Formats: sequence, structure tokens, C-alpha cells
Amino acid sequence: GGYLYARPNDRRRHMPMQLLVGHVDTVWPLGTLAARPWLVEDGVAHGPGVFDMKAGIVQMLFALRAVEELGLDPPAAPVVLFNTDEEIGSRESTTAIDRLSRIAARAFILEPGLGSTGALKTARKGLAKYTVTVHGRAAHAGLDPEDGASAILELSSVIQRLFDLNDRQRDITVNVGTIEGGIQANVVAPHSNAVVDVRVLNREDAAQVDAAIRGLEPTTPGPSIDVTGGCGRPPMERTGRTEALFEQARRIAAQLGMELHEVTAGGGSDGNTTSQHTATLDGLGIVGDGAHSPSERIDLRSLVPRTALLAALLMEPITEGGEGEA
Repeated sequence: GGYLYARPNDRRRHMPMQLLVGHVDTVWPLGTLAARPWLVEDGVAHGPGVFDMKAGIVQMLFALRAVEELGLDPPAAPVVLFNTDEEIGSRESTTAIDRLSRIAARAFILEPGLGSTGALKTARKGLAKYTVTVHGRAAHAGLDPEDGASAILELSSVIQRLFDLNDRQRDITVNVGTIEGGIQANVVAPHSNAVVDVRVLNREDAAQVDAAIRGLEPTTPGPSIDVTGGCGRPPMERTGRTEALFEQARRIAAQLGMELHEVTAGGGSDGNTTSQHTATLDGLGIVGDGAHSPSERIDLRSLVPRTALLAALLMEPITEGGEGEA
């Protein structure tokens, strides 16, 4: 656990700040590196976490080093937060990230770029997780089944209604990922539950789906329904301030001989949090592929240009954002 927060020692009073965020945790358990070690072949580096997102940490450190060694004076003090819990939802670090993004003029998230071009993420879906629990009444399945109320039967109806919330046109996805319940085959099930993943593009859809899930009512006599959980990461919506920041990045990239694209991502990151308060560019990290898979890899040729892009962005004038001190 824990996170690392770093800011310049020599900063001017009342100077605005710009936030750089990255995570040092991976999805891989201890021992993975021994079984699948770091390997470089033909300009491609392989290894657990190399794409998501060790390379982004390297980019951040060398961009900051370049700014320092070249004697440059950024218009806003670079402030860094490395967390250790992003892959499990940033449960501990979100409070710090939220607090810093409220006073930041802009935020740069060094998650890897998307696809073969390393597209930046100017929007991300919001994520919510719910547990729907059905309480029934146990009875002997052979002797007196009518005295029972099957939680599993009711859950089957609940699951159908949850999947009906999917909306392709609005890009709303609702997935029942796990279910469990009952005691044994000859007992009318007294309890059951389902764990539900929800992803939406905007707050309005998030509120609508939330109301629908929390408003579930039994359709069979006897059972009751409880719902717990909710939004884990709010949607990172594409805003005018983020679009302006992306245009700055695209201009710099062109000067460096790169063509930069923007996308909406289905997964969440700490950019979902920073974007609630300040202009955010996500996906500034490395070009590669295979996140969360044994084929995880990065294109080393993209490392220097993407680092140069970040360093140049740190020197861009502040056009909109917070006025807080670093």
C-alpha cells in the first residue's frame, strides 16, 4: 500500500501546479518475473507490467530530468503522484488524487497509449460495481416446496432485467459476472446474489442505470432484494478544456514527427478522477500491446519521442485550470 507524492523543493509562491500520475502496481502476482523475465528482442521489450505501466513511469522520470537538466522553467510546478493500488480501483490513493486535481491546472496520466498508434484517451467510461442479493425462504424441495420462496428463481428474473439495461446505442454495458446461492439441491434456496459490472459514458446514464438497479423489485412472491455498491470511477467525459489540451499535444507531436489520435476507452484509470476537476490527458505512456496478458510488450522505438512529447507538454502555457499551489 501507500503512494509517493513529490513536488519541487524550489518553487515560487502561488505558482500553479500540473499533476503527473502513474501507478507502480501490476496485475501479476509475486514470482511472475522469475517465470517470465524481462526480455528485449528486435526493439521490443517484454515483461510483466512493462506496458501497464512501468514504461510510463520511466517516461515521467526522464521527462522531468530533461526539464531540469536543460534549465527550463515550466509555467506550472510539476507535481508527481505514484500509487500502488490503481489495478484494484485506487481505493487508498483516490482521496489524494482528487485533492491534488482540484488545484491542478492540468493532469497528465502516463497509462499506455491505445492501439498501434498510441492514441491518447480524452474520454473513459465510468465504472460501477453492484452486489444484488436476493433473500428467499428455505423449505424441503420434495416434502413442502410451497412453503419456500426460491431466491434462485427470483435471481434468474433479476439477471434478465439487468442484462436488459444494456444499450448499444448509448454504449451502456451491464454485465452479471458472478452468481452464487442456495444450500443444496433438495432445499429451496433461501439466498442468492449476483455481482454486476456497469460501464457508462456520462453521468446522466450512470444515474439512470443506478436508479434502475437500486429500484429492482421482486417478481415472484416471497423474496426480497437488497442492492449494495455503486460508482467506483466516474466517467471521464470529453470536455472543452481536455480537447484544448489534446490540441496542444497534437501540435507538439507533429513537430516531433508523430501523428497523434484521440479515443474513448472502455476501461477506467486515475484519469477518471482527475478529469472531474481539471483538463486531463490520459494514455501519454508507451506504445505497445498485451496489457494484463502474458504477451505484454512495448515498442522501444516509441520511448524517446513519447518522453519528449511529455517534456514539451510540461512547458506549454497554462490556458485553463486550477490556481492552487504545489
